[in-house]
Amino acid sequence: MSNPAENTAPETEIKPKTRLTGKVVKTTLAGAILDIGQPVPGIVHISQLQAEPVKRVEDVVQVGQSVDVWVRKAKPDRIELTMIEPLGIEWRELKPEMVVKGKVMRLETYGAFVEIGAERPGLVHISEMTHGYVKTPQEVVKEGDEVNVMILDVDRKKRQIRLSMKALLPKPEEVVRDETPRAERSERPDRKRTSKKGSKQPRTERFDFSQEEPGEPTPTTFEMAWQAALEHSKSAKAAHSKKTKTETPESEDIFDRTLKNRLPTA
Repeated sequence: MSNPAENTAPETEIKPKTRLTGKVVKTTLAGAILDIGQPVPGIVHISQLQAEPVKRVEDVVQVGQSVDVWVRKAKPDRIELTMIEPLGIEWRELKPEMVVKGKVMRLETYGAFVEIGAERPGLVHISEMTHGYVKTPQEVVKEGDEVNVMILDVDRKKRQIRLSMKALLPKPEEVVRDETPRAERSERPDRKRTSKKGSKQPRTERFDFSQEEPGEPTPTTFEMAWQAALEHSKSAKAAHSKKTKTETPESEDIFDRTLKNRLPTA
């Protein structure tokens, strides 16, 4: 421990929560008077001797004893002290987006509790540990790790502090979206076609038929079949016509002979 003489900072420069070492020079019913090496004495109220209730000052400190104290308030005629180590951060000091350093005290399935010097630990939810999917908090931290966290929210009524480790990490590169209007994108010749499910379809070549030389159109399968049927029909009609012409003279000769045989003789 340092001597009171080492506490050379003037009372105007002593800030709250400053740690000092003092020597008890007197005890009273209300508390103790300490020499802390300042022009004005240090006063410790009986309620600030320890966290538990105190009935007699002499039960905790005696004259001549050196003790560690923390500054509560500096006044022109005295410096109010406490022997109860103050919190690193008071509730009124907790603000959203404040960055503090803490220590992982406990792990749960839903996150990690981090001691930041406040009245109670803050919670880093599993979704606030890092970017991307995290199955268990143990994948990111373990008990005893010192981490930097950002305060997200403070609920004084429920005495809850929400923290984030992810907020202090660089964001992963985001996919650049094509902001070109839809009408313009549809006119791009190299635009890939996708199905409704998003799967890529092979790109088909597009030909400019206006650049081809004119010529005889290529008949379709139906047109070829129709042409063959017409030709077959013409051949059948021609064959039938030829057959009729060939048989006509014989038919006429038979008809004439039949008539002659039926005519009466004179």
